[in-house]
Amino acid sequence: MRKKEGRRIKSGMPMDAVSPFIMNSRVGAANSFSATIDIEKIEQLICEQRANGMESLGMIHVFMAAYVRLVSQLPGINRFIRGQRVYARNGIEICMVIKKQLKLNAPETIVKLEASPQNALSDIYETLSSEIEKNKAEGDHNNMDFAVRWLMKLPRIILRTTVSFLKVLDYFGLLPRFLTKLSPFHGSLFITNMGSLGMPPVFHHLYDFGNLPMFIAMGAKRTEYYLDKNGETKKRRVIDITIMCDDRICDGHYYATAFRKLKRILANPEQLLSPPERVVEDIR
Repeated sequence: MRKKEGRRIKSGMPMDAVSPFIMNSRVGAANSFSATIDIEKIEQLICEQRANGMESLGMIHVFMAAYVRLVSQLPGINRFIRGQRVYARNGIEICMVIKKQLKLNAPETIVKLEASPQNALSDIYETLSSEIEKNKAEGDHNNMDFAVRWLMKLPRIILRTTVSFLKVLDYFGLLPRFLTKLSPFHGSLFITNMGSLGMPPVFHHLYDFGNLPMFIAMGAKRTEYYLDKNGETKKRRVIDITIMCDDRICDGHYYATAFRKLKRILANPEQLLSPPERVVEDIR
């Protein structure tokens, strides 16, 4: 993994450079998007790959792999804002919350998956499975847990001052790389599977601290009835998803193209079994 989080983009449109000064809050610059995804082919793929050795493969792995494939073709969605400037991220970092046990008051931790645009579904599966197993153990077993536990011991006024100081360092790009690797507020994407709780997806807010530009929430699987082109009633298995995204990293046309591309990838998930034929680099 490269030391720097990203490189500054200097060849973007003039409005791209100005918009972070007009909309200086990530929450204030957030756009929301929702979609219903037909999962018939995804469920078929999951069954086939479980029989081939990926015994714990689930929807979350497929959606992560689809996002990684999307970044490989449309890298603009992997940009971030720091210090009111636009940066292209080096690599892909995906955050998600896991509960150590499926109990109401069980402790939670956040895992951070580092991926490459060249990754296929099997790469995502192996990396995420390893991280989940490692972090499901009792106690503080990752550096993020240790850091949060240490911060909780500080008096409120010192904690508030510390966080303000960290924000200043972050604005100027002076946070050490090991801290941004730990932070759940720095990364490409935060994803949550609310379907595992039987819930519909929420429009989850973004965070003003850090640089994470996108949050995807997945809902529960459900059956939907619809009319086909011949006017006949059909049924299909679907999942609803919601996406919150930072409007400042790319324009509306780019986002629309990206979300249509994401739906096409999920409609043909077998392409995720192999690496992409080519990887597109972001602009300079």
